[in-house]
Amino acid sequence: APTNQEEGVLGRVSRLVLDAGAFIALDRNDRSMWARLAIAHQSEQQILTHAGIVGQVWRRPARQARVAQALKGVDVRSLTVELAQAAGLLLAATGRDDVHDAALALVCEPNDVLLTSDIDDLAALLTERRMSSVGMIRV
Repeated sequence: APTNQEEGVLGRVSRLVLDAGAFIALDRNDRSMWARLAIAHQSEQQILTHAGIVGQVWRRPARQARVAQALKGVDVRSLTVELAQAAGLLLAATGRDDVHDAALALVCEPNDVLLTSDIDDLAALLTERRMSSVGMIRV
């Protein structure tokens, strides 16, 4: 289950942003991850990701009912040409190489909370964007 500190943070933000690690945790039926989503839904927070993240985790649809269920409550943003180009520029500026992480950092807005298994890379990308108000929770 989320820690008391996490619950307090999750209850105050307006949006949760999910990376591939969050969906993998949901697919593995991680109770803490499901509890975080429940808190978000109860607080009427927007939950979002982008289509490239879905592509990273969508492997066995017949066996991924949990991922499919979670996606029903997620705003999946398109990975447009403009977002991809901006992600490439962000990668060039940071020396990182994961376009999906960069695009995810770009859809973040101030005071979002990012649920991620890749805190180091996303922290570098968010720092480059001067988005220190984005919180991160390791999943």
